[in-house]
Amino acid sequence: MLDKIIIEFDKVIKTLFTSPTSTRAHPDNNLNEQDLTDEEKKHIIGLMRINHCGEVCAQGLYQGQAITTRESFNKEAFAHAAHEETEHLAWTEHRIKELGGKTSILNPLYYGVSLAIGITAGILGDKWNLGFLEETERQVEAHLNEHLDIIPYKDLKSKAILQQMRDDEIGHAEMAHNYGAARLPTPIKLLMKISSKVMTKTTYYI
Repeated sequence: MLDKIIIEFDKVIKTLFTSPTSTRAHPDNNLNEQDLTDEEKKHIIGLMRINHCGEVCAQGLYQGQAITTRESFNKEAFAHAAHEETEHLAWTEHRIKELGGKTSILNPLYYGVSLAIGITAGILGDKWNLGFLEETERQVEAHLNEHLDIIPYKDLKSKAILQQMRDDEIGHAEMAHNYGAARLPTPIKLLMKISSKVMTKTTYYI
């Protein structure tokens, strides 16, 4: 039990206080930086800060779900998703710093909330745990599509990152569905959307 606590605590420290690394090449590696105005850079930083915080939330969510899930193959599913979300963390953090910005100071708060939600989802049972994962990824997919529409057209680097993230999120949702995810009630979906809006509105600025 002590070993498990240490391992989980180590995940918290690594997510919040160390720079993540990616085993895959960054999607924007072969793309040149375009001339962006200060206003455009500020806008892009805000959008990428939202996406970075979303990946921090994903780490907390999947960690909590993996802790309380009952089936070993579900643990593997959450571990796989968490690994790719770590890569997303690395990509978005690098892009923010590349543009001269900073990640959100609210990351620890949202991580803690997401961890608690993940633990609760797991306690409810594996089919609901997977259902929560699927719905989360569907909403993230829609959110990334919105960002791809409003990000400056000439910022090919950020677009490449967001497109690969979207493809990965679609894969996570399909994986959860294939593993037997339950369909969440409409009020839960609406609550998730409201919570997401609160996060995006705050982390765009801070």
